[in-house]
Amino acid sequence: MASRQYRLKQRAERQEQTRQRIIEAAIELHQTIGPTATSITDIAQRAGVGRVTVYRHFPDELTLARACSGQYFERHPAPDIESWRAIADPEQRLRTALREAYAYHRATEAMITRVLADARDHEVMQPYHDYWRHAVEVLLAPWQARGRQRALVRAAIALALSFDTWRTLAREQELTDEQAVDLAARLAHAPGHGDKQPTPRGAPALRAT
Repeated sequence: MASRQYRLKQRAERQEQTRQRIIEAAIELHQTIGPTATSITDIAQRAGVGRVTVYRHFPDELTLARACSGQYFERHPAPDIESWRAIADPEQRLRTALREAYAYHRATEAMITRVLADARDHEVMQPYHDYWRHAVEVLLAPWQARGRQRALVRAAIALALSFDTWRTLAREQELTDEQAVDLAARLAHAPGHGDKQPTPRGAPALRAT
């Protein structure tokens, strides 16, 4: 009995090791050539297994994609959104969030660049998009804008937080992350700054508190 249990344990360990190799292979391919260009054959070859073995562990590509995204984001945790609530000043809260968000975008650039290009609207990316939507609401909370003004501030904050915005500023315009933070914060602050309602030409909006 003990011998049989030992063999079963060894078998389970080998299966888990194989499963892990498949996930690692998929992650590596996704962040180097992108999900669209990655085939099950490519993953199997990178993992050193057959296609049948890949399908034995992951019956469809969605199951594999979820396993890959789950492991990748577990290894690359996003900034703690709730910690930003402790910062009362809206501009300071925004700048703190942008610094953390831009550091995260830089750390995950290889993967996110390719995944957004290939699978921005794929259901496996929904938690990623939900996270940034929640981040926007937390950053919006201290602003006293209402109605259309609040919508403008929300849009400006969402734009400032975006991976695409960071990539434009840091890669295409060759700004440092701190320069990018400063510029994005100024742009995000503009729709909610001042005492008067903005005109269509872009006059200041409501003041943040």
